[in-house]
Amino acid sequence: MSGAALGIEIVVVFFLALFLLHRYGDFKKQQRMVLFGTLLAWYLCFLIVFILPLDVSTTIYKQCKIDHEEHAAPNASPLPSNHSAANTTVTPTKSTLKACYKPWSYIPDGIMPVFWRVVYWTSQCLTWLLLPFMQSYARSGGFSITGKIKTALIENAIYYGTYLLIFGSLLIYVAVHPEWHLSWYELQTIGITAANTWGLFLLVLLLGYGLVEIPRSYWNASRHGHLLIKTYFKASKLMTEKADAEENLEDMMEEVRKVSESIKYNHPLRKYIDTILRKCPVEHQEKMGRNMDDYEDFDDKQNSYPSEKSLSKLHKQVIYAVQRHNRTRVQWQILLQQAIHLEDVAKNETSSTHQFVHSFPSSEPAGWFSRYVYTPTVEWYWECLLKCWFYRLLSVVLTLFSVAVVWSECTFFSTRPVLSLFAVFIQLAERDYNYLYIEMACFITIFFLCTCVYSTVFHRRLQPAVQRHAVLPSHPPLCLNFLGLIHMDSAISHQQKEQTAYTSIMGSMRVLSFIANGFYIYYPMLIVILCIATYFSLGTRCLNLLGFQQFVGDSEMTSDLIDEGKELIRREKRKRQRIEDGENRRREWKERYGSQRDDYTARNRSSHEMKETSYSDTVNTNNRQAKYSRASGRAERDCIELLQDAEPLDFNADSLTDEPLESESGRHSGGRYLSMSSSRSRIFDDV
Repeated sequence: MSGAALGIEIVVVFFLALFLLHRYGDFKKQQRMVLFGTLLAWYLCFLIVFILPLDVSTTIYKQCKIDHEEHAAPNASPLPSNHSAANTTVTPTKSTLKACYKPWSYIPDGIMPVFWRVVYWTSQCLTWLLLPFMQSYARSGGFSITGKIKTALIENAIYYGTYLLIFGSLLIYVAVHPEWHLSWYELQTIGITAANTWGLFLLVLLLGYGLVEIPRSYWNASRHGHLLIKTYFKASKLMTEKADAEENLEDMMEEVRKVSESIKYNHPLRKYIDTILRKCPVEHQEKMGRNMDDYEDFDDKQNSYPSEKSLSKLHKQVIYAVQRHNRTRVQWQILLQQAIHLEDVAKNETSSTHQFVHSFPSSEPAGWFSRYVYTPTVEWYWECLLKCWFYRLLSVVLTLFSVAVVWSECTFFSTRPVLSLFAVFIQLAERDYNYLYIEMACFITIFFLCTCVYSTVFHRRLQPAVQRHAVLPSHPPLCLNFLGLIHMDSAISHQQKEQTAYTSIMGSMRVLSFIANGFYIYYPMLIVILCIATYFSLGTRCLNLLGFQQFVGDSEMTSDLIDEGKELIRREKRKRQRIEDGENRRREWKERYGSQRDDYTARNRSSHEMKETSYSDTVNTNNRQAKYSRASGRAERDCIELLQDAEPLDFNADSLTDEPLESESGRHSGGRYLSMSSSRSRIFDDV
């Protein structure tokens, strides 16, 4: 099994990341480079969570072998020459050690350091360089590659500046220290320390919120009435945001329409307008494409045209407005579905039939799981009876886990006695060499910490820039923090023990002892203050006092928003009911009069084809007359042009032919400019 477990987990984690990317992304619409970068980032994050427990178990086995070698060395020392073996009794200096058992997931020497070095530095390049740059590049309003790159660098200047500030401060400290001499190893350690310091700063802030909010959210989820009221409150706020997003989008589309009307198709800036129009919703593109005077030359009027810089700003505003509109629309549909489901649960709780009835049954056909396993009776028992108790039990377990994390974060630096609960559990399993328990305990702990951190990032209303700058940078420090909790990081525990391969690539903290002995130990204690503030909802109450509506139970504004949200949900349900009734009536009408209507449609189609045949003959006759008779009037030629659905003339063309209808063989859809044809998108242009 040497290395087999590592290979299996690498393959399994890859398909897990690929499945999640397919579940939450769209392979057909995204750029290949974007898909590759996202898949690689997710893959590396999952690898760290799954492979680090194997590294811990392998390190424990190596430490066991070292202990046996040290124990056997004194016993193997030769006796003095003036002593005989017969009258000599050997007193063992150490207690008898248990035999070392190789773990089932043992990884041979030399593999893990190379593996962690590749994973760590690749993730760092994605964290600090590629992913922030890609997102800023895609959201940029520039029309050229150079302009997009410049905008992306400016937007990430603060992000890069904070890292350079930490790196520069540490570099100056090492440079002025008389005992240290700068080398490539010290520079590498300084760079890693700067990244870990930035990540640990974010980690503690996010972890302090998630350790309290996640158990409380599951406890509140077990209270259907409380959850329904909070959903009404969210619906009211989200509808306000949705209306604001729609109004902002309409304003942007109106501004785009004015600019599009002022800049004609033969203007040098028209290609920028076409780029902006392609980012607009389809219905707005069709509105702007109609009723455009293509025959007007832009040189005939002395109009003031916008500059390229203003168009770039407008382009960025359009991208943001469209994304915000789409996001609020999807969020509203999800929240509406949740509210309807919670109302169905409240109605079915008093049902005597013990069968769950939905207000709006799904239009999709039921699968085998719904037909044979998750039947309406099973669904009723789960939704109305068992789910609330399951959430309460899960909330209690997560609360105990959070208390253990907070206690261990405040006491993990104490090695004698061992106060960290996670270190106690791992050391108890280490005595019996229960490697499976060690790996499962490590995996569950890391998974819980990741859940607390990342749920805080994505559940709170943070800006996208904050979200992308908070996910990956906090992952390596989170793993280092976990190794400190179980006393596997010698830089913090100060124990002469075998280090994990993950810790070895971080470099020796002796170069920056004040970071290892100060910041890494005492800063995580801030979690206690953050957890207390989160438990009493101090941040929510402060925002509510400042005028930002938050869900506070004893507030009059909260009650008004709850009533407004309830009315919004009721209105949406009536609208959905009317749509469903209309579909049912049309279905019944089709089933009752479908055959008669098909016969009538067939007769109309045959008569329509006969009319089209005679109409095409008339048009062909007119074409022949126009071709061989050059004395036709201007009005007749215009009629022929409209009948042929030809494109308008380009007044900037070098020469005009006598027969413009014969000069262009291609046909284009009416109401669109030729320059609005879709072009090949550049790299990262997936928005």
